[in-house]
Amino acid sequence: MSSPSRWPLNPEALRLIVPKSQLDKIARSPLSQGCYPLAMGFYPNAVGHSVERNQHDDHLLIYCVEGRGHLTSMGFDGPVRAGDVVILPSGNAHAYRALKRQAWTIYWFHFAGSFCQELIHRTGYSPAAPIIKHGVDPQLTADIRRLLGLRKAGLNLTAWQQGAALTQQILLHIGLQHRLASRQSHRSFDVEAVQSLMQARLSDDVSLDALAAAANLSKYHFSNKYKKLTGHAPIQHFIEMKMERACYLLDTSEDSIKSIAGSLGYEDPLYFSRQFQKTIGLSPSAYREQHKA
Repeated sequence: MSSPSRWPLNPEALRLIVPKSQLDKIARSPLSQGCYPLAMGFYPNAVGHSVERNQHDDHLLIYCVEGRGHLTSMGFDGPVRAGDVVILPSGNAHAYRALKRQAWTIYWFHFAGSFCQELIHRTGYSPAAPIIKHGVDPQLTADIRRLLGLRKAGLNLTAWQQGAALTQQILLHIGLQHRLASRQSHRSFDVEAVQSLMQARLSDDVSLDALAAAANLSKYHFSNKYKKLTGHAPIQHFIEMKMERACYLLDTSEDSIKSIAGSLGYEDPLYFSRQFQKTIGLSPSAYREQHKA
């Protein structure tokens, strides 16, 4: 683990390093091994706080809630302001510091695990943009403070597993807010209108050309923007909507599978069944039998 800074703590500050004996259990547990905290802290008005790492073998998140700092990482060199989230993945050499005037107040935690890279990707991080303009967020602050509450957990593995789940929740929350902000910044691209068109065409079919035309974009730009904002390729998302509707009909009606397939625009019930199993993981008949049971 990359060593946290040894900034001298003031009376309001906190710094917690997970004991190695407990860390080994957390890293082995299937409930926490995907993403779990290694160390965490809160540095208020951190005058003189400065860190430089040429070797960085875990992941680090810093959330600045007041004041200002400066970050250098992977070719990026720029200021950190209140509301900014800094993501520093494993392997990225970096340096950061509080400014002498208006020294930052930060929450931070180091973390590791088998699917941290996927969670980091979902936050909106990129090497060229390691600072996410998240904004001052009471929920994020509260979640990190709950994470800091682990200092009272002692050797309670269940509490640390909950801390691992909270670490994942924090990263996913940042990603969700980033995606919502991206949607608002792309007002010319009305995702809701496109999805309404999809819903209206569930009993038929819709082409990528038609969806792109509804958004007044080329197919290439439409596909890229839709996937960036929703996490789904547009036609695949349309198929998933159809299968969600199929699940509803299988749950709430006695209609035959052939009839349900036809109501969703599938003339070939065998093709519909293959699409359903590929998306849901069960055949339509197995899904109905399981849910009726």
